[in-house]
Amino acid sequence: MSEQPMKKQSFLHGAAILAAATLIVKLIGAVYKIPLGNIIGDAGYGYFTTAYDIYSVLLMISTTGRPVAMSRMISESRALGNTAQIRQIFRTALNVFLVIGIAGSAGMLLLCAQLSRLATTFDTSWAAIACLAPSVLLICLISAFRGFFQGQSNMTPTSVSQILEAICKLVIGLGAAWGIMQLTKNADLSSLSQTLGLTVDPVVLSAGGAILGVTIGCVVSAVYLGMQYRKAVRGENFRAGEVKSGRTTLYELLAIAVPITLGSAGLQIINLVDTMVFMRQLTGAAGLAQTAAENAKGIYNFCQTIFNLPCAFIPAITISIIPAITEHLTQKNNRGAKLVEDSSIKLMSLIALPCAVGLAVLSGPILQLLRGYEGAQLLTGAQILSILGVSVVFNSLVLISNAIMQAHGHVTRPVIHMLIGGVVKVAVNYWLVGIPEVNIVGAAIGTLCCYAVITLLNLIALARMNGDHRISPVKVMFKPLLASAAMGFASFGAYRLLLLAIPSQKIACLAAVAVGVLVYAVFVLLLKIITYEDCLLLPKGEKIAKVLKIR
Repeated sequence: MSEQPMKKQSFLHGAAILAAATLIVKLIGAVYKIPLGNIIGDAGYGYFTTAYDIYSVLLMISTTGRPVAMSRMISESRALGNTAQIRQIFRTALNVFLVIGIAGSAGMLLLCAQLSRLATTFDTSWAAIACLAPSVLLICLISAFRGFFQGQSNMTPTSVSQILEAICKLVIGLGAAWGIMQLTKNADLSSLSQTLGLTVDPVVLSAGGAILGVTIGCVVSAVYLGMQYRKAVRGENFRAGEVKSGRTTLYELLAIAVPITLGSAGLQIINLVDTMVFMRQLTGAAGLAQTAAENAKGIYNFCQTIFNLPCAFIPAITISIIPAITEHLTQKNNRGAKLVEDSSIKLMSLIALPCAVGLAVLSGPILQLLRGYEGAQLLTGAQILSILGVSVVFNSLVLISNAIMQAHGHVTRPVIHMLIGGVVKVAVNYWLVGIPEVNIVGAAIGTLCCYAVITLLNLIALARMNGDHRISPVKVMFKPLLASAAMGFASFGAYRLLLLAIPSQKIACLAAVAVGVLVYAVFVLLLKIITYEDCLLLPKGEKIAKVLKIR
């Protein structure tokens, strides 16, 4: 057996690999979700996302805390040279994952109709929930493998597995949705509906087919990661140091994982309750019929999909910083930990701030470009997307600050703060969605209030926690904010001017986005936001610095 340790990547190197994978995954996701909405419509897209809402709750319970706990424990063991404990951590976590995953998948499959009614009062999402059910178990397996690699600062297997999942989702999901719609659109499904006692129509079945691609993608990802794990343990020395008992390892794992899981699952449960609240408010106090309420939910869910795009890049940073900060703290290197924390906030700002400004100032044109909304749909969607655009900044800050606190061993505070934010969200939504003039737009306002409250609480906690090496988010984010503001003015101005010369709103939007990207890049260089030291932490960093003329 080789004595060479597994290759370790720097924090920014690992984040860059994950961010590149996330970009590819999101591009594939855009190719997937945009035509999917056209195939199954806003109502069908609502069925699709309802299944995801329920899946997310079970997924949070099944997986959220344990990969973070694994990453911290493996990083600490590696920093202390106790590599024999790494395999024990993996085996213990895998056993926990399997038990919870089996229970989650079984519950989601057997109770698909009941869960659909619980979430929306209708059973129209049952097929999507049933087709997605096996993914809970599969993601549990995948999370165990990813936690193993991430704890050793090796982000490549995670990145490749994410791309494999996305490709399967695109090819199989879109193909199944289109095929089922074509096969059933003229079929008489009333007898099948009566036999099952459930709503069965082409849109319901096509939403299930669309989500089947996710499950198949999880199968492929699990197989790939299993192969990479076997390859890694054959070439790694896992004999150094002492192995703790399975009971002790389990206790340490759960001590970290349970609070994180409770916080994340609690917020997801609140999100599910939130969906139940605003759907009932739409059909109750707001006075919308079932079809109108489901279409409104579909518009909101599509705007959420766009909102989730920039936010999806932030976990690439959080996954990388937890083992990096843990290693520095284990070695009593507080300065090194602070450098990682400041760099992570700056990197987050470079991603989140321009996306937030862009979504806020070009919300209408973006929706026209991606979905072709007009009239009342466009007005509602633009209001929602503008508000969610601002929420991007707060959500990103929440993710980064949670990861920093978790790396420092403070796993309970994020739980409390997220639950407080979730309660605020439900309360605001209940109040605003019930106002007919506001209706579904109130859900976006509730989301903004939720993340703003959590951000404030997290920043207060960080200021008290870090002592002598206190981080300064406002100072770190100032220059990226200036560059983003310049980009926003340029994009909005370019769009208005281009509309005078170009009859196509879609072409004007694309051109305005291109102008914004160019202006943002110029200001990032002029303000010297990215330093030479930052470049050196990236893959091919010296070449990047040379091309950008950063010294």
